[in-house]
Amino acid sequence: MNNKNSFVKGSLFEEDYLIKTLGPLGTSSEVALTELVSNAWDAGATEVRIFIPERSGDYLTIEDNGMGLTPDEFENRWMKLGYNRLKHQGKNVVFPPGVEGNRLAYGRNGIGRHGLLCFNNEYTVVTHSNGKKSTFIVTTESEEQPFVIKEKNVEQSDTYGTVLKVLVTRNLPQSERILQIISARFLHDPQFRVLINRQSVQLSQHTGLIDTSVLRIDDKTTLKAHFLDSKQSARSTIYQGIAFWQSNKLVGEPSWSLGGEIIIDGRTKFAKRYTIVVETNDLADYIIEDWTGFKSHPYMEKIYEEVVKYVKRMLATVADEYIEDTKQHLKSTFHEEIAQLTPLGKYEVIEAIDSITSTHPTARHETVSIAVQAIINLEKTRSGKELLVRLASLSEDDFVGLGELLQKWSVKDALVVLNEIDNRISLIEAIRKLSSDPGVDELHVLHPLVSGARWLFGPEFESAEYSSNRQLQTAVEQVFKKKIDPSVFLNNRKRPDIVLLKESTASITGTEIFDNDSGLASVNKVLIIELKRGGFNLTREERNQAQGYVEDFMNCGSLIGSPYIEAFVIGKSFAKNLQPIATVKNANDVEMGKIRLSTFSQLVDTAEKRLFGLRSKLNERYDDISGMELFKSQATQLTFDL
Repeated sequence: MNNKNSFVKGSLFEEDYLIKTLGPLGTSSEVALTELVSNAWDAGATEVRIFIPERSGDYLTIEDNGMGLTPDEFENRWMKLGYNRLKHQGKNVVFPPGVEGNRLAYGRNGIGRHGLLCFNNEYTVVTHSNGKKSTFIVTTESEEQPFVIKEKNVEQSDTYGTVLKVLVTRNLPQSERILQIISARFLHDPQFRVLINRQSVQLSQHTGLIDTSVLRIDDKTTLKAHFLDSKQSARSTIYQGIAFWQSNKLVGEPSWSLGGEIIIDGRTKFAKRYTIVVETNDLADYIIEDWTGFKSHPYMEKIYEEVVKYVKRMLATVADEYIEDTKQHLKSTFHEEIAQLTPLGKYEVIEAIDSITSTHPTARHETVSIAVQAIINLEKTRSGKELLVRLASLSEDDFVGLGELLQKWSVKDALVVLNEIDNRISLIEAIRKLSSDPGVDELHVLHPLVSGARWLFGPEFESAEYSSNRQLQTAVEQVFKKKIDPSVFLNNRKRPDIVLLKESTASITGTEIFDNDSGLASVNKVLIIELKRGGFNLTREERNQAQGYVEDFMNCGSLIGSPYIEAFVIGKSFAKNLQPIATVKNANDVEMGKIRLSTFSQLVDTAEKRLFGLRSKLNERYDDISGMELFKSQATQLTFDL
């Protein structure tokens, strides 16, 4: 009978195995020393002394007067991978005898103590606690364990504290840089003093304070937000932007980008002047283990939303300065082009710059520059110079065609029609060029192109009334939550009609009619467009799956009336001998829906026929324009986000 605890052979470890798993902690001296200072904080130290050598081959030491560790505590805490401090010691710091205080610990999983491995595969720990002085030499040079105690010695002692000692063979820190980093990453606390090479580190203080507001997210999280002006600060900082501080320690690096949203352009003088500091004790569970940022989590999106609201509110209070900065930037950027305009043109462009920057004070420079460039181009045309240049380059045939056009159409009418044709051909070209590119994000690029231009699927879908309404949204949630994890719903507030599936994306829109008898609005048509990921070959399984969607919408009970449902499934190709069209009937044998399998190339070919073959006649116009450029030009036409 086998003993369940016995085994033939355990795992073997390369000597650098643990170092490889540490990420920045094992390679960045800044991260490593920050975490080791955090450990001293967690140990209840009031003073930390760091000595950084001038060259490799000398010893780096870190000494604190915290609680230290007994021999048993060292072996059970320091030597345990993934040690759960919260579980075994709680979130509050314990201080040495004679020291009173109240702190929340930074550590969660014991990863910070491995910071010494940033400098060498071996280090020494001398720790004093409860009458014992314990000396350990720890090394990773073992095949049988990720790290081991190489030597151990225990003596009597009547003090508390810990000394870490490592011979630097790699990643030699720069003492001045480390002094700056430590200074910027911990808030001032009179009970916590850090010295580097005998020089005291001035921990960060909130100087230059303009505003402090309390943001209550819910019952479990409260944030204290500060708006700071560096010009009013007695000390400069190496950071600008939005800074999160959990229990007086900086999380990641401040930035004007938050949760994927760029609040303001970080290159501007304005952005380099102001800082937003967000203090809390409630976000420890969402911090990445090495404190380089926050984990991706829906709750953090909620936090970011509230912080962004505060930031924009504060920016509005000092908007005049930012507006002036943006004006000067734009006038400098377009100085030469503005100089070539007529006096009236110059006046109108400058007036437009003033109006745009005042109306949109937090807009990025690039965004405003696009608008200003468009206005300058209009002014050039108005002056007649550009029009004369273009007329001079026309051929005789072009002049004849222009004359015939102006006899039958006004210039405005012609521009409206030509603009719509150009938009549609650009869209076809964008789909043609991007659908075969495996690197294209079909969710944010292909799907908006296809679902935003429903005329591709037939003239009956031209209606601008197709949209996502509350009735349809409820039905979408009912149908897809039965089939997939609820977490796949993407940005439900902004795009409730988009569902992210394992191998595809699906959009669901519909049209409504108003029933005069019942007084209720009901959905009368539903359009489902499912785009399979690049290179997907459609089979009977995909057709049957789409049929299941149609049947589920018919029977979900959330749609008033009996809407007709059409589902299009689009991939690169579909299997031979597969009937690409199928109908769905109800119990009374009445047709209630239809499923169509199609390829991207079929969409392009069909669209070209609907445009009377104009794409092939004008193809040279679009040859030199990339698929992504065409996509971006369509973004504003179809009103979706880039």
